[in-house]
Amino acid sequence: MESGAGKHWTEEEVKALLSVWSEKNIRKQLHGTLRNKGIFIYIAKRLQELGVCRDWKQCRAKYKNLKYEYRTVKYAHSSGDVTKTMKFFHDLDAILRYEPVPQLAAEENGRCSATETQLNTSPTTESTQ
Repeated sequence: MESGAGKHWTEEEVKALLSVWSEKNIRKQLHGTLRNKGIFIYIAKRLQELGVCRDWKQCRAKYKNLKYEYRTVKYAHSSGDVTKTMKFFHDLDAILRYEPVPQLAAEENGRCSATETQLNTSPTTESTQ
């Protein structure tokens, strides 16, 4: 199977990815997890059940691209530029709305609280079915 760039996602495939991504347990596992290969393997298996044949690397790449594009549009809107838009903005807004953005505020001891939080989380293992 072709991996990474080169094979475009159809609208139906993106909708299927968003439906899996919107599940509470998936959102919870993806948020703040640094080592997430197991989660994307699980997402790829779930997509296969829905008739979407993508490997975990393609799922992760699409996830990252959608998230980046969403944040770009959201920042543009908050800056007053409402002309910038994307196809699945409202779906992504529903998924990512409650996901806190790590703030890089320095604490009294000079360390970054967001980094400290991420380092203290244990890597998520592949969920059992």
